[in-house]
Amino acid sequence: MKLFATAAALALCAGAALAENPMVGGAAMMADMNIVENAMNSADHTTLVAAVQAAGLAETLMGEGPFTVFAPTNEAFAALPAGTVDTLLMPENKEALTHVLLCHVVGAEAFSTDIVGMIEADGGSHQVETLGGCMLTAAMQDGMVTLTDEQGRTATVTIADVDQSNGVIHVIDSVLLPAM
Repeated sequence: MKLFATAAALALCAGAALAENPMVGGAAMMADMNIVENAMNSADHTTLVAAVQAAGLAETLMGEGPFTVFAPTNEAFAALPAGTVDTLLMPENKEALTHVLLCHVVGAEAFSTDIVGMIEADGGSHQVETLGGCMLTAAMQDGMVTLTDEQGRTATVTIADVDQSNGVIHVIDSVLLPAM
């Protein structure tokens, strides 16, 4: 996994340098809790948590990791076409839901300093392969990290570097989708 191969070593240094976790969804994020435990405490991520549970991914994302999760907010899910979330949450669509969710997860820990470094090293954009097999393009726009999915949809990281016991969460303002 070339995309974040160097990130693992860099992330250890970056993680140690972080003073304190940001608040997310009105809740304190605890670095000694895992991704799912912290997400469950965020009022801004109830749709994501419901989707992770419906897809059967909670146990995976509570595992050792490391993971980088680009976590869409409830507002990001609400911005999808009407009925999309309800349809994805249906048991018969579990495979599609799992694919969409895994397009938000990278199998390495990458803090914002790592991501920005990779973007700069690659001349302004960096390809990121997710556990769902999606290719995201990380770039900088107006001083913010953005991710563009295979459909050309762009999400902006609105809260970066939420340290977890098994990785890191970056809150994003759009749902990333696989190619159709």
